[in-house]
Amino acid sequence: MAVMAPHRPACRLPAWALGAAALVALPSANAWTDHALATRQALSVLPAAADAAAVPAETLQAFVEADAARLEKVLAAEEAWAREHVPHYPPRPDALAFKVAQRGDVVARFVAALRLNPNTPLPLFVQVMPGARAAGAPLAWQAVTLLRAETTMPQLHFASVRAGEAMPVLDVVASASDEPDHGFDINVWEDNGTAWGRDYAFGRQPFGNPRAENATQAPFHMGFFHEAGIVYRLAGFLKRTYPEYRIHLYRALAVEAFRSGHPYWGWRFTGWALHHVQDLTQPYHSQALPGVNVASMLWVNALDQVGQHGAKNDAVQLVTNRHFALENFQFHALKSDYEAGRFDSPIMAALRDRSGDAALGPWRDSAVRDDVGRAAAAASIATDALLAAAVPARYVSDPKFVFTEAGGSAPDLDALLRAQSPAQRAALEQGVARLMRAFGAESRRVVASVLAEAARPPEGAAR
Repeated sequence: MAVMAPHRPACRLPAWALGAAALVALPSANAWTDHALATRQALSVLPAAADAAAVPAETLQAFVEADAARLEKVLAAEEAWAREHVPHYPPRPDALAFKVAQRGDVVARFVAALRLNPNTPLPLFVQVMPGARAAGAPLAWQAVTLLRAETTMPQLHFASVRAGEAMPVLDVVASASDEPDHGFDINVWEDNGTAWGRDYAFGRQPFGNPRAENATQAPFHMGFFHEAGIVYRLAGFLKRTYPEYRIHLYRALAVEAFRSGHPYWGWRFTGWALHHVQDLTQPYHSQALPGVNVASMLWVNALDQVGQHGAKNDAVQLVTNRHFALENFQFHALKSDYEAGRFDSPIMAALRDRSGDAALGPWRDSAVRDDVGRAAAAASIATDALLAAAVPARYVSDPKFVFTEAGGSAPDLDALLRAQSPAQRAALEQGVARLMRAFGAESRRVVASVLAEAARPPEGAAR
């Protein structure tokens, strides 16, 4: 597998830095495969979501047109916040600011102000849970996503929704929580070969392959906030990750939608915010090379600099395979649980476990780094070791095997371990359940914060 260097001025970067870049240059940069399955369970025990009245579906155009004046102010405030609080934030060009007085397609202008891929489909839809039946007409997965090479998409099922149709809140927010992986952040960098990538002024893609479709979204879905100091000194590009920007932006849009009487978009934007928070509960999205300590990184780099590249390539491939093995097992285990009605499985139960919610306290902007990212980084070594112990060596301990190259024939690790190694599967299931417990708790914390803020009058409003 080719190892892609970060897009920086020419210099001799350490091998592990190249490895970190390679991890997000692969065909998939997803953290948890199909967030909707887990989100639904996590919020099913939150009365404010589970017991909420159904909301009428509304097109994005109808929402933006109805709330344009207020959205102009919200997006201006969000840009000011990002410039002040997000490290290394590339300011949005003033020409892209959303303004009521401007002419042209209102949805296109709104999407440009958010700096999303302008071709992203934003249909009215619902993701149908495995084993369930759709109420509406089936909707092809190609109508929901920009992705064309994503091997899990054909396994998902969607249904169309009509404007005005009453939708259960869990359907809206769970479906929306997977949307940012459907193309929002693909090809938005200046070196991705797109006109909008140049207009958006995010700069050159900080790591990964700028020609590998899904890899281009990685800097918005990963947050390397807890590396060793020497890591940042030698690989400063790892600081250029922007989940905080997306989370704050989508939370603000959700609050505005609720306040202005558009609950469908309040819940849909909440789902978008959840996605990026949930991404950071995945250890391989919060640590550049889990299982490889700094001393090993430096030693591998020393060998690489004298022309012995094998150790570097092997380390990168092993971490890559374990990253994808974790996603593979998580997706297939949850899908199988839904299909079999095993709602008391360890992973399902962990997602609904509220025992640790109170200890987290209210959501705050710093929680992205201080809580979510820190906890996932702390779990990275144990997670990496568990994968090495539980999954057959061919898939996670043989650098000659390239997990992603298996494509549509990639193994269903859940089914494989059920058949061949029940004890190892049980250990891996418990490890994933620990990560899913954090996924659920942080998801509920974000939703509670959005609803609490939406219930308060905005600053400066008449009382």
